[in-house]
Amino acid sequence: MKRFYTDVTIEDGAIRLDGRIVKTPDRAALSVPYPALATAIAAEWRAQGDVLDPRSMPMTGLANAAIDRVAPDPPAFVATLAGYAETDLLCYRALTPPELLIEEKAAWDPLLDWARARYDVHFEIVAGIVHCPQPPATVARLREALTVRSPFALAAMAPLITISGSLVTALAIAEGAIDGEPAFEATHLDEIWQARRWGEDALATQTRDARRRDFTAAARFLQLLD
Repeated sequence: MKRFYTDVTIEDGAIRLDGRIVKTPDRAALSVPYPALATAIAAEWRAQGDVLDPRSMPMTGLANAAIDRVAPDPPAFVATLAGYAETDLLCYRALTPPELLIEEKAAWDPLLDWARARYDVHFEIVAGIVHCPQPPATVARLREALTVRSPFALAAMAPLITISGSLVTALAIAEGAIDGEPAFEATHLDEIWQARRWGEDALATQTRDARRRDFTAAARFLQLLD
């Protein structure tokens, strides 16, 4: 779509183009209750060239998701994310080699320790990929930690959880215990380790870089909700 506007303004949290409120894909008003987020969204619209590029507007996309997908039924959205409490990446360690196990422990144990202290939970740690059930109390507490989040926070946490495979890591980002970039590195440790050992594959690197952009954008979105 070609750029069709000149001025971008914010009025009571609503983004306006030449005075008209921007609409979400479902035709709701693109209005956010967070001044910093509204400023960031407006900046994305101002930065567009002659042709609009949705890929360069991640704050707008996540706000659209919060309004159209999450806000109508937050409990249903939480249910799709809470399942990751059962299969959190951080609880599944490599079988070999020992060097990778050491790096996993150094990167992942601090996040699990944070979650244990923050939510008073226990985690079952296993070697390999065979499913190991987590304690029901742990699953319930982590689900509750999602339930109290706003639709905007949930919209940002969705890509953090699905890209990383770790609900614990997404909660740590949401509460300022870790930043987006180191969190991405930690949850992609196995992949990055293999690339260091065997060499980079161009397609795999391109795919990982795209995931990194989406992941760090979602982490920034959460920061703008403060």
